[in-house]
Amino acid sequence: MRHALHISWHAFSAALGIENRRDWEAVMATLCRPAIAVPEHVITREETLHLARTLHGDHPQLELALRLIGNTGVQKRHLVQPIEDTLKHPGFTVRNARYEREAKARVPDVVRRALDHAELTTRDIDLIVYVSCTGFMMPSMTAWLINTMDFRNETRQLPIAQLGCAAGGAAINRAHDFCQAYPQANVLIVACEFCSLLYQPTDLGVGNLLSNGLFGDALAAAVVRGEGGSGVRIERNGSHLVPDTEEWISYGIRDTGFHFILDKRVPGTMAMLAPAMRDMAEPHQWDVSKLDFYIVHAGGPRILDDLSQYLGLEPETFRYSRETLTERGNIASAVIFDALERLFVDGGAPADARGIIAGFGPGITAEIALGTWTGPSPGPDSGEDEQGAFASVIQPA
Repeated sequence: MRHALHISWHAFSAALGIENRRDWEAVMATLCRPAIAVPEHVITREETLHLARTLHGDHPQLELALRLIGNTGVQKRHLVQPIEDTLKHPGFTVRNARYEREAKARVPDVVRRALDHAELTTRDIDLIVYVSCTGFMMPSMTAWLINTMDFRNETRQLPIAQLGCAAGGAAINRAHDFCQAYPQANVLIVACEFCSLLYQPTDLGVGNLLSNGLFGDALAAAVVRGEGGSGVRIERNGSHLVPDTEEWISYGIRDTGFHFILDKRVPGTMAMLAPAMRDMAEPHQWDVSKLDFYIVHAGGPRILDDLSQYLGLEPETFRYSRETLTERGNIASAVIFDALERLFVDGGAPADARGIIAGFGPGITAEIALGTWTGPSPGPDSGEDEQGAFASVIQPA
């Protein structure tokens, strides 16, 4: 992987006429503070375990499933509809219509707040990257946003639907690529994940029962600025695919919609992805075990524990990702934005602090970015009222 990335670096640098690091810094881009929103319906860990006992009391592996759910560390999750409605399956048509209705009601708020954080307007955006693996729309939400929120008609669109939990990292990396090609450009990223709409009452494997207690719903938006802004200045990005792992995380697509398939080998993937993170940093002359901040996908506690072990880091290093997992569950492509927002709320990082952002998902795929903290730190605050932000939104039925 290192050799492939090294070739890509030089090929891209030559194409842009970049001869030294100082020239390269001229085409860096800054990932600004994200905006996060979670739906108003909440289910706690205790309620999840009670539901599992009630719905699957005669399941031969119920105790194993309960133990696995408890071990996730997830204390609560947010749902886009009440749990009573979530447990019903009215059919894929109705569910996907619900996805579209809820997305259109909720996405504009996080977009406005992300633009405010970046001190930009819709007219300043050159590309919208929309990521989601929990619903399908064509035209994409990008077209709807351009038509309804006064983005310029020339705004480019990049919807990403099939990278799952890795899509948040992929969106950041594609935004960085775009700003390298167009150094004065600004990119809006939107992640919208309603994982609860994928609940399948007939999927009774232990992995399915675990997933039912792990995933939550959330939305996020963030801006990558080609010039100006404060936050994480992206210096390098790359991807890594673990060979022959396509079936480890996948969807079975049936008449009833998307059926999530999770292989029991998935929790051990950090043995393969931690070296990829190290290889990513080495050509940049960084030691991935000695960075100042870490924003990684929290698919489950095993991922964070293994990363600590393989990279020789204290568990506290991944506190922002662990907080996201505890308070939100696995919110798919929105995880890294929620974790990054927690870094901002915590006061940011010292000037020029070095960090890594990594999303993991199907493939098995890792999308990795290296960056430094730039601009004034915002100082500790209490965060945004993520649920209160919906007070002015008419909730769909």
